[in-house]
Amino acid sequence: MRELYRRSHPCLTNFVLTSLAIVFVSLIANYVSNTLSLLSLPCSPWTWTWTWTSTVVSSSSSSPTHSSKMALYPTFSNPKMQRAVEKLINELNVESMLRKGKKRDEKMEKIESDLVRARELIKEAIVKSTRNSTLFVEDEDYVPKGQIYRNPYVFQRSYLLMESMFKIFVYEEGEPPLFHYGPCKDIYSTEGIFLNMIELSAKFRTRDPHQAHLFFLPFSVVMILEHLFDPIIRDKAVLERVVGDYVRIVSAKYPYWNRSLGADHFMLSCHDWGPRATWYVHQLYFTSIRALCNANTSEFFNPRKDVSFPEINFKTGNITVGQILEHPSSFNRTILAFFAGRLHGRIRPSLFEHWKDKDEDIRVYEKVPENLSYQELMKNSKYCLCPSGFEVASPRIVEAIYAECVPVLISQDYILPFSDVLDWTNFSIEVSVGELPNLKRILMGINEEKYRRIHENVKQVKRHFVVNDPPKRYDVFSMLIHSLWLRRLNVRIYG
Repeated sequence: MRELYRRSHPCLTNFVLTSLAIVFVSLIANYVSNTLSLLSLPCSPWTWTWTWTSTVVSSSSSSPTHSSKMALYPTFSNPKMQRAVEKLINELNVESMLRKGKKRDEKMEKIESDLVRARELIKEAIVKSTRNSTLFVEDEDYVPKGQIYRNPYVFQRSYLLMESMFKIFVYEEGEPPLFHYGPCKDIYSTEGIFLNMIELSAKFRTRDPHQAHLFFLPFSVVMILEHLFDPIIRDKAVLERVVGDYVRIVSAKYPYWNRSLGADHFMLSCHDWGPRATWYVHQLYFTSIRALCNANTSEFFNPRKDVSFPEINFKTGNITVGQILEHPSSFNRTILAFFAGRLHGRIRPSLFEHWKDKDEDIRVYEKVPENLSYQELMKNSKYCLCPSGFEVASPRIVEAIYAECVPVLISQDYILPFSDVLDWTNFSIEVSVGELPNLKRILMGINEEKYRRIHENVKQVKRHFVVNDPPKRYDVFSMLIHSLWLRRLNVRIYG
């Protein structure tokens, strides 16, 4: 339901704010700048396959304009996808008719008025930063500076606005372990940790839905599958039943889902099937914000409305273990590159074919030898290889950052976490699958001065990936909240 604008030039960034009325979607701003546009994604080679057509949808009497507006929606070559979109448009038309003659939602308009002001302040910050690249606001905790940011001043301005006004309402319906609870250890640990932190957040959670900018659907895909999925029968419809029933319950009990068709609601999942879980409710899939580890554009992850957040593997559930370690300097790392992990997915076979047991400088293992330590190998490597497996996300990216080892990203169709504001090109190396035969030449071709600069940037960016309990400003939880804040700024709702 939000239009995805392509850039007119690869070096320009669009400031795109998409406005969703109760019966239509309209563009409320389109700002093009030579610098960072915080409310859109950075210049990149990502290709987005959706095309857009328009349909006229009747406007409600509560809309600030008259007659009708144009609603934009995607067309797909996949018939199943196309039918889902057409069904969603029909729901939009029905909701339009139901809204006719209803009283304006003044509290919703107050929320939107505050967001309009926030957008204007961020636009002002963008303009100022183009004139003076050294701008910053004094902050007792941290002032974002340096190459790891696309525009540190705009990020800081947006972050401070988020802290001062952003509120999330958590639906209380549902019982643990399927709701309000998630795993806090192993590969899906961030799902449970973030779910818990959102629920306990005194700063961002509100108990008054009339003050909320976003509404959180607190189901855990991991726990649904753990408790209800039969590995023999493999009935994936358990996700449809649980998620679908939950949305029906909250949309029947409260007015908030229906007034925006879910556009100001979000879910969160680190499971590989997180995207699949949202498909069964088409409004959740196409209009709601989905915070996903599996941020794969080939599986219709939409970076204009969805949030990519990092996969972190806390093997014991102790968030302090493995995050803060003593690390050698960039001068004392004796291994050029390192990877250890199972052979699966489409990318790793090529990595193993070219480098497993082939070169002492590039250590590639399916299993770390007993006389060696995984953590020590990372700490003593200049570069840590981070190939995608079955899914695009990999916990090795954050593990590398924790070890202050420069991540080498080997993936396809992956939207990197927090890439709205972080410039990954300055603290990581990207290598395509086709370049793997030349991996050593590519890494050896990075001179020492550039490597030290990238290494220092890895050390600087680490604060944004550290998990704290309770959360701290600018840490990974705060960065997730900021990503949600940006997506909410991309939506305009008329009550």
